Amino acid sequence: MRHHAGRNARTLPPPDDLDRQIAHALQLDGRAAFSHIAEVLGVSDQTVARRWAKLRAGRSMRVLGLTEPMVLGETVWLVRVSTTPDAAVPLAEALARRTDTAWVGLMAGGTEVSAVARSSTEWSREGGGEALLLRELPRTPRLLAVHAYCQLHQYFGGAKGLILKSGMLSPAQVAQLSPPEPVPPDEPVQLTADDHKLLTALAQDGRTPVPDLAAATGWSLSTVRRRMAELRATGTLYFDVDYGPHLFDQGLRAAVWLSVRPSELHATGQALAAHPEVAFACATTGPANVFLTVVCRDAAALYAYVTGPLARLPGVRDFETYPMVRSLKGPGPFVSGLH
Repeated sequence: MRHHAGRNARTLPPPDDLDRQIAHALQLDGRAAFSHIAEVLGVSDQTVARRWAKLRAGRSMRVLGLTEPMVLGETVWLVRVSTTPDAAVPLAEALARRTDTAWVGLMAGGTEVSAVARSSTEWSREGGGEALLLRELPRTPRLLAVHAYCQLHQYFGGAKGLILKSGMLSPAQVAQLSPPEPVPPDEPVQLTADDHKLLTALAQDGRTPVPDLAAATGWSLSTVRRRMAELRATGTLYFDVDYGPHLFDQGLRAAVWLSVRPSELHATGQALAAHPEVAFACATTGPANVFLTVVCRDAAALYAYVTGPLARLPGVRDFETYPMVRSLKGPGPFVSGLH
């Protein structure tokens, strides 16, 4: 789920179903040609291009080219930091500016900061996958507690964004716009220095034109296209849509920690992945063994979810819910003013 409220969103016309259909199409394939999207949606190329320009200029939507940590052999950590009240915002801002973090936010009460951190592949080979952030946090002043949980298995998230559950496109349209499913290799993918130049450009703008990518890498146009295709085919590179919550009328985002009976862990995770409210779901280490990001319209909708679909899952023994009060960083690089 993407949660940047664009500064100009209130001054632009409210989003409509065509905007949401374009978002759904780009979540399926972030680099799909506007002509192809237009053909599938039954509108003109110019209409799709104009709508995209409006959404992007209004900071309501952007496409990001991101890497899949599991394919790279990286370890993902879910980090919760309790601080004194005066330290929470500066810490969250500092974490948001780091290149090894994503999804940085302030949780209810404003004294807990949550973040997702990734270890480097080099550190994974040397010392078991501990993120550099976890070695540096204990030296930060005014921290009360640091808890880190290792992601063991992802049920929903990454290339599978919440927009895919919106129902804005028919199954036939989804089939027309979906690229081939990636096939992860048996061994972690090794990236070159030039690969990093390509991926850095795509992380800033997943729809960066091929000539600009060629200039950034020093490659030919054909090499850029070939290498992007290779990285996508292995699942190393995927495209995600970062969008403002007003686009789908999503007003509340919450973290939910579940305790699930081990014998029912996988079945519960698969069931959670199908829930329309669940933007991210994974199995973790720690006293609670499942983590969810839940997105709802408001507190009443969150209550209906946790007392309804969530409570009906037979494997769930207990859960904790923490609404997010401020989002500072989403899935891509930090951009001041977006979140």
